[in-house]
Amino acid sequence: MTLLQLKKHFFSQLSKVYDEEERTVFFQILAEYKLGLHRAELALYPDIVIEKENLYFFQNAIERLTKNEPIQYITGEAFCYNSLFKVNKNVLIPRPETEELIDWIIHENKGKAHLKILDIGTGSGCIAINLAKNLPHSEVWGLDISAEALKIARENAQQNGVALHFLQADINNFKTPEIAFDLIVSNPPYVRISEKKNIQKNVLNFEPEIALFVPDDAALILYEKIAAFALTIQHSKPIVYLEINQYLGKETQQLFLDKGFDSVLLKKDFLGNNRFIKAV
Repeated sequence: MTLLQLKKHFFSQLSKVYDEEERTVFFQILAEYKLGLHRAELALYPDIVIEKENLYFFQNAIERLTKNEPIQYITGEAFCYNSLFKVNKNVLIPRPETEELIDWIIHENKGKAHLKILDIGTGSGCIAINLAKNLPHSEVWGLDISAEALKIARENAQQNGVALHFLQADINNFKTPEIAFDLIVSNPPYVRISEKKNIQKNVLNFEPEIALFVPDDAALILYEKIAAFALTIQHSKPIVYLEINQYLGKETQQLFLDKGFDSVLLKKDFLGNNRFIKAV
């Protein structure tokens, strides 16, 4: 089978599930990942013969895409803030909003020396690793309850050439280490169970629920734990940066004020939604 024939087969098999633009993007991603062909080369070399092993890969990808599995889990990688990360079913796929959070933290803390940073619920490590790469001389810790997620985070740290400290713990009973953290960062689970109906199938059916959902009657429990934890840090008054539920912006802001923080800034994302908190 030639490259052109493979493309036609790929588009035909997925025609009932994805529109043409989506199929084009998926084919480009898979062709670059498996065949090493960039977008321009797909048009330049339509008569390349595809090896049998690679045909099997594409057929498997078609079957998985038909079930709405995210393309990032098929390739096992995703970009975040211009860095490449390994991902699998044990970690969330990085979102544009999280890149905004990373960018905000970097720009506000550029030039500061010897920062001690804790990323709570580190997952793939995308926040912690990007902060370590872009805030030189900082010392970064990544905390997560999942051993499987921390395995991926460690691999990503090594792949991206940064040294991090990783901790397996539950923030609900995490005992304060004797470290004077300067920044506490988190993108904790914040989607309420009642909001599941608004979640796309590729997220709902494949990404880890433990990293996504919280009970409706305890939607802010993790933010409460993070706020309480930040206030226990000895010899430091850490700045807290958080990604939040867009529908609970005011409530999250008030929670931190009620806990005793002096200043709590509510910040919108690129779509105009209340998406981030900075608590001082």
